[in-house]
Amino acid sequence: MPPLPPDTNSPAAPKSYTPHLLHKFDSPAELKQLHAHLVKTNASISVLPLPKVASVCSRGRCFPYAQHIFARSDNHDTSVWNSCLRALAEGDHPIDAVSLFYQMQESGLRPNQVTVVSVLAACADLCALDLGKRVHEYSNRSGFKNNVLVCNTLIDMYAKCGSLEEASRVFDEMEGKRTVFSWSAMIVGLAAHGRAQEALSLFSSMLQDGTEPNGVTFVGLLHACAHMGLVDEGRAFFTSMTRDYGITPGIEHYGCMVDLLSRAGLVKEAYEFIMEMPIKPNGIIWGALLGGCRLHKDIKLAEQAIQHLSVLDPLNDGYYIVLSNIYAEAGRWEDVTRVRKLMKARGVKKTSGWSKITLDDGIVHEFVAGDESHPQAEGIFRKWDELVVEMMLRGYVANTSLVLLDIEEEQKVKFIYRHSEKLAVSFGLLNTPAGTTIRIIKNLRVCEDCHSALKLIAAISGREIVVRDRNRFHCFKDGCCSCGDYW
Repeated sequence: MPPLPPDTNSPAAPKSYTPHLLHKFDSPAELKQLHAHLVKTNASISVLPLPKVASVCSRGRCFPYAQHIFARSDNHDTSVWNSCLRALAEGDHPIDAVSLFYQMQESGLRPNQVTVVSVLAACADLCALDLGKRVHEYSNRSGFKNNVLVCNTLIDMYAKCGSLEEASRVFDEMEGKRTVFSWSAMIVGLAAHGRAQEALSLFSSMLQDGTEPNGVTFVGLLHACAHMGLVDEGRAFFTSMTRDYGITPGIEHYGCMVDLLSRAGLVKEAYEFIMEMPIKPNGIIWGALLGGCRLHKDIKLAEQAIQHLSVLDPLNDGYYIVLSNIYAEAGRWEDVTRVRKLMKARGVKKTSGWSKITLDDGIVHEFVAGDESHPQAEGIFRKWDELVVEMMLRGYVANTSLVLLDIEEEQKVKFIYRHSEKLAVSFGLLNTPAGTTIRIIKNLRVCEDCHSALKLIAAISGREIVVRDRNRFHCFKDGCCSCGDYW
């Protein structure tokens, strides 16, 4: 992307560049103006602070412009590029971080352990297992195999990419070098995969090892209890963290407790717990209660939760959709209409469900509900139809009660057949070798019908299907799910 021509008439254009002025840009437009001034005055583009260039361009969704600047900069110091990578990885721009990593390699720079940690963090966010494995191999070749920070990040990356086996392998190889972060990363990973008993057992091993837990450890333990309905154990951990270890519960710990109680059907106790919190509950807290109200059909408490959420997080469509679904399941269609009108009045738009799957060539394929635009759409639908026939032989019946629309039953079936994860798994079966694991990322919670279908598809295909949804992992294998149907 060529630089913009200098705007000589603009009073904002700097007359000279100084270290102070070089940091005075907070948008791509301001950066382009400063860039143009440097070009006009024949100054080197290398004087620009590259980490801020990366951060600003990512926020403004124009990272190719940042790459244009990087390519023309003489500042090829590894520490500078690492600062840029870290800014992107920590700033919720993992795709840009990976892109910059590739550009860094092409420039001839040798990544170091700091580079590896940032790229692995980006891989974790993207669920990019294959790239993470390649970075792991590079790390070992480069002599970073025993670097504790790299190993801790590898555990986190593998767990978030759905490969607990690899995470455990790295953890086991760290014997004698583990820190509280190593133990906590493994406990959190087990919790996210619904392997609560293993997480609790690992915590016992951690204490026997003499490692003192921290706040993250207890977040993992409470998540483990919430995901498997271990109410008594969760209460005990929440009490223990303060009594035995002097850790003051944060908002995350309170959120886990509300989630634990709500999922288990103790929504009134969860509400009382919220009202007695010593810190102000946020949207996540009330959202957890609302989710429990949906599961256990408590309309009254759901309405109280939404009152708080409409103030704390007024543009989050998910909360309105949950309340609308609660009303629809109760047959209160006038209230459904009222909620939808309220969303329209407040400018709240419903988030489309999408699922992503990455093939061996690194290309990410994204599907949205009802998507017919994919080049392989015809083959995908044909594969799905074949799967439906086999699933029906095993007792599958589409759960159309989940389609809360006033349409004919046949339309409801077609609607639910076109959920994004169903399209993604059909695509995966067509485009990956037999016997390999299919890994899918989904932005919303997996619905009950898709959950039932994926269990059957895993059994029919002889594949393991790993789905990372908004809340947790679902590992489907041999007709079962790691969540034990509790999610």
